[in-house]
Amino acid sequence: MSQFIPVSEPSITQKEVDYVADAVKSGWVSSHGEYLLEFEERFADFIGTRYAVSNCNGTVALHLALLVLGIKSGDEVIVPDLTFVATANAVSYTGAKPVFVDIERNSWCIDPCDIERAITEKTKAIIPVHLYGHPANMDDIVAIAKKHSLYIIEDCAEAHGAEYKGIKVGSFGDLSAFSFYGNKVITTGEGGMITTDNEEYYRKAKYLRDHAMSEEKRYWHTDIGYNYRMTNIQAALGVAQLERIQEILEKKRQIFEWYHKCLSNVSDIVLNPETSWAKNIFWMVSIVLTHATNNKRDDLMLKLKNDGIETRPFFYPLSDMPMYTTHRKTDTSVAHYISERGINLPSSAKLTFEDVEYVCGKIKEWKSSTL
Repeated sequence: MSQFIPVSEPSITQKEVDYVADAVKSGWVSSHGEYLLEFEERFADFIGTRYAVSNCNGTVALHLALLVLGIKSGDEVIVPDLTFVATANAVSYTGAKPVFVDIERNSWCIDPCDIERAITEKTKAIIPVHLYGHPANMDDIVAIAKKHSLYIIEDCAEAHGAEYKGIKVGSFGDLSAFSFYGNKVITTGEGGMITTDNEEYYRKAKYLRDHAMSEEKRYWHTDIGYNYRMTNIQAALGVAQLERIQEILEKKRQIFEWYHKCLSNVSDIVLNPETSWAKNIFWMVSIVLTHATNNKRDDLMLKLKNDGIETRPFFYPLSDMPMYTTHRKTDTSVAHYISERGINLPSSAKLTFEDVEYVCGKIKEWKSSTL
């Protein structure tokens, strides 16, 4: 057991070192090179889509997807109130307004019933977030989008390999966005990816990410574009990680099972949900203290910190953020309940059973002291 157990740590082997070194030695270190094409093709194949477009981070992937769909000032985009701030910020970058809706208690993902209640004539898209690795209820979301002629952009930043009814997330939306930040299931350091089955969207995303440069006339730009490209070095790391993704995903599920074994009999503590129609990848192993206030939650986090265990609180509801308090929202009481009581525990694929046992032992110590 380590003296310090981080909440997240990338799993890097000699394979990753060798691929990155090869990219550096090739001289193709920027936004061209063989690893970029390979990473895009193999990631699309992994998700089950026709196309994938690499870019420099997950927030950019969301922004680029919104731009491809023509989301603009005056539009509204529905997002869950419980997600990382990038989901809402990417909407704001376009001039559109995020509209915040509640989550489901049984999945921690966006509530389709609340989506329906929030739709107006200004609504143009829905961004379901597969929070902490659990898929959103895509059948209901797709049905709502079709009924109201809305776009779907899946936020899959935390859900590489998660499945809804046996189909991987990232293949349901008009476009989907992934992140490869250092704490994600697989990493390129920083990096993102868009997946889609639509050839027009694919070509437009490639065009906009490279300064909107004409394919026929170099240095001729026909729109305002963006420098949203990934480097070949990042892609080399991504290819190596993608070759190991099944191994990493299996270890993540094993880690969750270890936590479940150690904490299943502890009252008032609920671990990540996994609905009957979902395959959760448990990007983060999380607990909700069902009968605790956020002050008690913070007390537990402080105790764990003092014991050499890093944790993270759940995301704050976006509608509570200063820049979003005036934005339209529905009643998001479930999001607030989960947010105030949630803790992300150490979840790295490098954890051992002894690490997990130590963390759970310290949680039980705290629980006993509060009785």
